[in-house]
Amino acid sequence: MPGYAALLFAVACGAAVANIYYAQTLLDTLSHVFGMPSSAIGMVITITQICYALGLVLLVPLGDLVSPRKLVAGHMLASVLALLAVGTATTRVQLLLGLAAVGLLAVVTQTLVAYAASWAAADQRGRVIGLVTSGIVIGILLARTVAGLLTDLAGWRSVYLVSAAVMLLMAVMLLRIMPQRRAEPAALSYRQLLQSMLLLWRQERILRVRAMLALLIFTAFSILWTSLVLPLSAAPLSLSHTAIGAFGMVGVTGALAAARAGRWADRGLGQRTTGWALALLLVSWPLIGSLHHSLLLVVLGIIALDLAVQAVHVTNQSMILSVRPEARSRLTAGYMVFYSIGSAGGSIASTQIYAVYGWSGVCGLGASVSALALLFWSWTRREPA
Repeated sequence: MPGYAALLFAVACGAAVANIYYAQTLLDTLSHVFGMPSSAIGMVITITQICYALGLVLLVPLGDLVSPRKLVAGHMLASVLALLAVGTATTRVQLLLGLAAVGLLAVVTQTLVAYAASWAAADQRGRVIGLVTSGIVIGILLARTVAGLLTDLAGWRSVYLVSAAVMLLMAVMLLRIMPQRRAEPAALSYRQLLQSMLLLWRQERILRVRAMLALLIFTAFSILWTSLVLPLSAAPLSLSHTAIGAFGMVGVTGALAAARAGRWADRGLGQRTTGWALALLLVSWPLIGSLHHSLLLVVLGIIALDLAVQAVHVTNQSMILSVRPEARSRLTAGYMVFYSIGSAGGSIASTQIYAVYGWSGVCGLGASVSALALLFWSWTRREPA
């Protein structure tokens, strides 16, 4: 896979996945504009994540059945229409329906990851997956920065209108570089394709273990990033959207540092990388909990958390996508469903906990989930295959 193609895949993935995270920085604004209470505004993120999970099950497996080139182009062009619907929404129903469609179609990122794994040579697969997945995590984090900056400059609607233009550009560029097809499609009907995902789940222990780790680490990830805007925008900090979005830039540092996890997986160090990363995830929460005492410690905690989550995620995908070349889209979909469940659960739980227990309660929840992830990894590592 040419280096420029892997880089474009990473950029396209980042642009696509950012669409379901812009709203996290805009929660307070959307709550005011559409009359939604702070205890319920987390549903904006949850609905998007639930639809993302549906897209993983219903759309991503198609990458093993039809041309990924056509699938990617179709999803990205449909995303343009969904983003325009959100950017022009005038009612709560239109907003939620538009965000639901955005979430459903954002799964194009996983189609691109699976295709990159197929395109890359075996000895570079981990590195390519690491690069493309880094684009996804950086897109998630920079979504806050972009949303905050554009909202302060031109209002919240500009976030989705600008993203629609970017998605159209990405669709055109990807169509120019993606080959028509690199492998024969699966000899299955669409129904059989979906049913085979359950068979893969039963057959592949590595998929079950790594999917559960994905659920736990992205629950912790979402607990932080969904609720962080609430104390930062409230007194006594009362930061602007641009300042809040800048915290996403902090997280990029950790995501970039973890890109080498794919290379370590190529060298057979996936289990060791996972253990160290999960320990770092647990350590990050006391630092994040010092929000009202030291923003510097919070910054260090965010870097540690994003580095840990990205390292485990890259390692997970490198290990999973090495086992069944003919079913990479279905393996990706089965794995990412648990990612989406974790993200949705973390979003709704964090806003509910914050409303009752404040920031200390949120950090306690995040630390508990992180400890559970470390214990689960330790248990499954010792369990016979």
